[in-house]
Amino acid sequence: MAVELKILAWSCVLLLVHIFAAAHIKTRQYGAKWNMGARDEELPPLDPVGGRLVRAQANFLETYPIAIIVLLGVVIAGKTSGTTALGGWLWLGARAVYLPLYGMGVPMVRTIAYLVSMVGLALLFQAFVSG
Repeated sequence: MAVELKILAWSCVLLLVHIFAAAHIKTRQYGAKWNMGARDEELPPLDPVGGRLVRAQANFLETYPIAIIVLLGVVIAGKTSGTTALGGWLWLGARAVYLPLYGMGVPMVRTIAYLVSMVGLALLFQAFVSG
């Protein structure tokens, strides 16, 4: 199996971690009744950690479709290489580090992690579209 597909599989786990981390914090603040209900009521703002985890999840989801396309794309196009594996691991590793950094409110380093993830996507994209 191509390493890029393994990276894609692990990214599904990371997505679940994002979802459950945000849901856990929201449930802790709003209660189990809210979690199991229709969630139609107006709620107070999330506490700072909860807000950061929800924003981290949204940020992940903004670039996740791009990652899926380029990871699958290089495999389907037969363009996998050491560079695409590196790009994929850079993206996934940086995204995994980004979540706790954002959750803990660590400035600057969080942005560096994001930029590293973008470098990983750029490596994948370049390989995918190259002639």
